Amino acid sequence: TLEWSGNGVDETGRDAKSGNILVSIDPAYFRPTEVDLLIGDASKAREKLGWQPTCNLQQMIEEMIKADLEEARKDQLLQSGGFQTNGGSGD
Repeated sequence: TLEWSGNGVDETGRDAKSGNILVSIDPAYFRPTEVDLLIGDASKAREKLGWQPTCNLQQMIEEMIKADLEEARKDQLLQSGGFQTNGGSGD
């Protein structure tokens, strides 16, 4: 069992029995150009490649919701069988 302490880059996970740190943050793996907001622009793909989208915003939203609901259904099924998952309300 892991016991978590600290926040952000100072967060660690220790083995509950031995107290040994098993999980820690290594800043060497931070992406130096990480940004809070990414905005896509498909104009170059349209111009250079002749690319055109195959679905509109509403269709994309519906597809994303459908995928999220399916993932939640799978999580619920696994949790009802006694398994732990990374999502859902059973965490």
